[in-house]
Amino acid sequence: MERCDVLIVGGGPAGSSLAWRLAAQGREVVVLDKKHFPRDKVCAGWITPAVVETLQLDLDDYACGRTLQPIHRFRTGLIGGDEVLTDYGTTVSYGIRRREFDDYLLRRSGARLVLGEGLDSVEREGGEWIVNGRLRTPLLIGAGGHYCPVARRLGAALGPEEGPVTAQEVEFELSPPQAAACTVAPDTPELFFTPELDGYGWVFRKGGVLNIGLGREVGGKLGDSVAAFTEWLKARGKIPADIPQRFHGHAYLFYPQRRPRRVVDDGVLLIGDAAGLAYPQSGEGIRPAVESALLAAEVIAAADGDYRAECLAPYAERLSARFGPRQAAPAALPWLPAAMKRFFAGRLLGSPLFTRHVVLDRWFLHRTQPALRAG
Repeated sequence: MERCDVLIVGGGPAGSSLAWRLAAQGREVVVLDKKHFPRDKVCAGWITPAVVETLQLDLDDYACGRTLQPIHRFRTGLIGGDEVLTDYGTTVSYGIRRREFDDYLLRRSGARLVLGEGLDSVEREGGEWIVNGRLRTPLLIGAGGHYCPVARRLGAALGPEEGPVTAQEVEFELSPPQAAACTVAPDTPELFFTPELDGYGWVFRKGGVLNIGLGREVGGKLGDSVAAFTEWLKARGKIPADIPQRFHGHAYLFYPQRRPRRVVDDGVLLIGDAAGLAYPQSGEGIRPAVESALLAAEVIAAADGDYRAECLAPYAERLSARFGPRQAAPAALPWLPAAMKRFFAGRLLGSPLFTRHVVLDRWFLHRTQPALRAG
C-alpha cells in the first residue's frame, strides 16, 4: 500500500497551491484527480496581480506557449442597458485559459500526481485514511470543487438549500471570419449584470480565444438566461453569430454562506470551492482558493503531524480573519420591489465613479486587499 503525508483530492488552483506549499515544507504529497490534465474548466479566466504575487509566478515563463492576456480596461453595465468603459491605463489583471493555468500549477507543485482516478472509497483505520484501497495518509484534503466527495463526507448537503450559484460558459478559438465579426477588445473584458441583479454575464477575448458565460443564483432556467444573453450580445454586434451551441456548467458557493460548510474534522480539511469561498459580488474563486490553500498550509505546519480536529480548528478561524464571518447576513432590503432595485442598479452601474471604485476595484479586482504572501 502506498503512503503519503498528505493526500489532496482535486488538482485545481486550491489543491495545486497547497501541494506546492507542503512540498516546499518537505512533505510527501499526492494529488488525486478524476480528470487527466490539461482539462477544461468553466471560468471566465483571469487572475489579478495579487494572485501572481501570492503564487510567485514568473510571467515570462508562464507566457511561453500559454495565453496571458493583459487587461487594461473593463466595459460594464446592465444586460440590455447602457455601458460604461473604465480605462485604468495599466495592467490590472491577466486573462488566462484554465486548462493551461491549472495544468501549469499542478505540474510545478512538486506533488506526486494520480490523474484519471476519482475518489472511489474512503476508510478510516488507526487514525489514518485509506483511499481507493491503496493510498494511506494521515491527512485528507478536499479540494475537488463544489461537489467534492470529501465535502460530502463532512456533511455538505448539496442542493438549493445551500444557495449555490450556477454558471454556464463556452470557450473556443475564433476562426478568421469569427475574429473579424467579434468587436470585443482583447484587453477589455465586458461584464453585464442581469436585470434581477442576481448574477451577471461576461464576454472576454483572450487573443484568438473567446469566452462567453453567465452565472446567477439558483432560480429560473439558467439555459434560457444564457440564450437570451448571447442573443443580446449578437444583436449588439459584439460576438459572431455562429458561436458553439453547447455551453458547459458548474456550481459554486458564495462566501459567506447561508449554512456554512464544516471545513475541518479529524484528519480532514476543505479548501477552495469545496469550502465555499467564492467572492459574493464577482463569483471569483481563484484568489480565495489560492489563499485558503496557503492558510491551510500554515495550520498543517503548526499541527506538526497531530491532525485532530482541535489542532486543525485554527484554519476556520483564519478563514474568518481573512474573508470575514462565515455566516451570511440576511439579504439587504428584501422588501424592495424588483423594479425599484433595477432603477437604482441602473443609476449606480451607469456611474463611472461607482463602477470604477466599487464594482471593479472592490468587487472584481479586490485592489484594496493586499496579496497574501506565502510563508
